Amino acid sequence: MPGILAYRWWSLALRGVAAILFGILCFVWPRLSLYSLVILFGIYAIVDGAFNLSLGLQRRPDGRRWTALIVEGIASVVAGVLTFFWPGITALVLLSLIAIWAIFTGVMEIVAAVRLRNMIRGEWLLGVSGLLSVVFGILLLLWPSAGLLAVVFWIGAYAVVFGALLVALAFRLRAWARDVAHRIPVDRTPAAV
Repeated sequence: MPGILAYRWWSLALRGVAAILFGILCFVWPRLSLYSLVILFGIYAIVDGAFNLSLGLQRRPDGRRWTALIVEGIASVVAGVLTFFWPGITALVLLSLIAIWAIFTGVMEIVAAVRLRNMIRGEWLLGVSGLLSVVFGILLLLWPSAGLLAVVFWIGAYAVVFGALLVALAFRLRAWARDVAHRIPVDRTPAAV
């Protein structure tokens, strides 16, 4: 997995940038209508899921696929699609959907970080982002009546921090890929004619 993630570091960076942009939009337009929040969340979840599916469907060196990323990607796409099918969704249902999605994807990211801990440096960033997702989801479930405006700010803050952690991890993976590429010996013996 580190090889695939390292050589496709840019897709992880794009996922992080999408989260940051989503978070900034939540701060810029804090009085979003519920429908606008549903649309923003739906778009973000589908984009996030597509990137996870893209990475998860890459074959590992042993020929198997990355199940955790595939499951996380499917969950994100399903959550995003459900928001479009229910545009008149109530705030409580939307918050529950976002909370469950955040907990589930957070657990998958923690699992991925644990599996990567002996393969790459900086895997803790993925673990921290996963832990942040789980805590965020639990807070949403515990206090759903905190008010839509407060929740928009929570969602925005979560998305910005989560996105920044993903961008940082992407650049660590890029550096790791460069280090690995520089360690591969080059055969400089002249070819026999």
